[in-house]
Parts: sequence; structure tokens; C-alpha cells
Amino acid sequence: MTAVRSLSALHRLDLALLLVAVSGITLSAPLIASVTAAPALAIAFWRNAMAVGALTPLVLLRHRAELRAVGRRAGLLAVASGALLAVHFGVWLPSLSMTSVASSTALVTTTPIWTVVLMRLGGRRQPGLVWAGTALAFLGVVILTGVDLSGSPRALAGDALALAGGVAAAGYVLLGAEVRRTVGTVAYTYVCYTTTTVLLLVACLVSGSALAGYDGGTWGKLVLLTATAQLLGHSLINRVVKSLGPSVTSTAILLETPGAALIAALWLGQTPPVAAYPALAVILGGLALVILADRRRAGRPAAAEPVAAERARASRSA
Repeated sequence: MTAVRSLSALHRLDLALLLVAVSGITLSAPLIASVTAAPALAIAFWRNAMAVGALTPLVLLRHRAELRAVGRRAGLLAVASGALLAVHFGVWLPSLSMTSVASSTALVTTTPIWTVVLMRLGGRRQPGLVWAGTALAFLGVVILTGVDLSGSPRALAGDALALAGGVAAAGYVLLGAEVRRTVGTVAYTYVCYTTTTVLLLVACLVSGSALAGYDGGTWGKLVLLTATAQLLGHSLINRVVKSLGPSVTSTAILLETPGAALIAALWLGQTPPVAAYPALAVILGGLALVILADRRRAGRPAAAEPVAAERARASRSA
């Protein structure tokens, strides 16, 4: 009974941390929209590079043994996760200038759908509640953003990039959940962000994106973006994905869309669309269904133990 209470308390703590993480990520879009002096790829590079710089002293002082203990398989998966995160940033941020923000947001937030699909392809069957909750949560995003697919070649290319960003994010979450089974949050996050930083640096150099020459205000926003969306947002997601699982984690990220609209209203003076509030309610409803399915699945083995024990006793007596 004590173990059950502790597990429940841990579950509640991680859900609270997940909400904090989503709050940090929610600041991403408004901050990126306000950073006009830096190219999209440079923004993606600096938010990861600054995060690696902030984590390095912590890793060197307190987590060197943990980093050295990362096995070959876990290390390769962490590198692959970082590569997918680089793809996510590298294709989604440029898409914002190629297609409408509504289309880009709706397509990149297909992450939970791809997460469930990839899990199913990997042989992990998901309860009907997970599928229903994922669809309901994504419906909330569609209510807010609408479907605004343009027929121009540039806009279609932007739509394709945003969709690719959603698929890459799903892979990032799934690989992160696998690595976190045996690797601590700090070690995994450090390997992942370092990989992302190196790959985005190469992308910036190849594309000719300017990495310096910004004004003080731009650098300040990049630091704020790193502290909130990267260190607070993505790092906490890496923390909770081990216990909450990829389905719950990726579905909760959908709260970024209405959250960003509300923050833009308070910070940038942009009036939030009327649909922001019902969309938030629909997304929360979908998330609740996914969490309910997760709780039922977690409780099923415990409920089955008395039956298994009874069968074992009957077998022995026979």
C-alpha cells in the first residue's frame, strides 16, 4: 500500500512538472516571433548551444560518472534522439516563414498522432482511450488554428516541413523514453542537446545563416528562450517521459498552441482568437482521456496479481 501511495505521489509530481515544461515551451513561439534579427536556424542553434553551455558545469561537477556509465546502445539512441530534435527545429522554424502560422502550428503539433502510430508499428498496442484522447486533443488544435493549406509551391513546401517537424518530434519523444529507462535526465539531456547543437551548427554553416552580429535585445531574447523553452521546457520533458510515457507527454505538448495564443495576448498585445478558450478545454479533455488510459494500464498488472496467485495455488494443490 505504501508503494502504491508513493507511486501515485510520483505520478502527480511528474504531471505537475509536465505542466511546468509545457508552460516553458509555450513561450517558444512568442519569443521566436519577436526575434526578427536572427535567422531561424541560428535561433535553433543558439537555444541548444546555450543550453549545453549551462549544463556543462553541472555535468562536470556532479554527473561525470553518470555520463561515463552510459552504455553503447543508450548512447547511440541518445545521439539519434538529438539528431531528430535537430531535424524538428531545423525544419519547423523555417516553415513559419514559408506557410501560414496556423498551418505550420497545426501540422507540427501532429506529434502525438505520430507517436501513437509509431508505437503501434513497433508492436505496442494502445488502448482505444489513447487513440480517442489523441484525436480529441488534436481536434482542439484544429479548432484554434483552422486548416489553412495554401496551393502555392512555397506554402506547400512549408506545410511539408512542418509535418516533418511533427514526425521528428514524435521520434525524439519515443527515443527519449527508451533511453531514460536506464540513463539519468542530465546525462541523456546533455548528450541529446550536444548532438542537436553540432548538427544545427553544420546546417547554419552550410546555409550561410548568420550566427552573430545581433543587437543586445536579440541576445537577451535568445537567453530567455534557452532558459524557458529549452532548459525548463524540453529538459523537464526529458525528466518526466520515463514515468508518464510518450503518449501522455506528447499529448500534453498540444497545450502549447492555446497557451502561446494567450501569452501573445498578454505580452505582445495580440487579441487571442475566440476559439482559444474552447480549444484549450477540448485539448485538456483529450489529455485527460490519455492520462486515464495510462492509469488504467498501470493498474491492470496489480489487479491481476491476486488472480495469478490464486491460479498458482490451485496448480500446486492439484
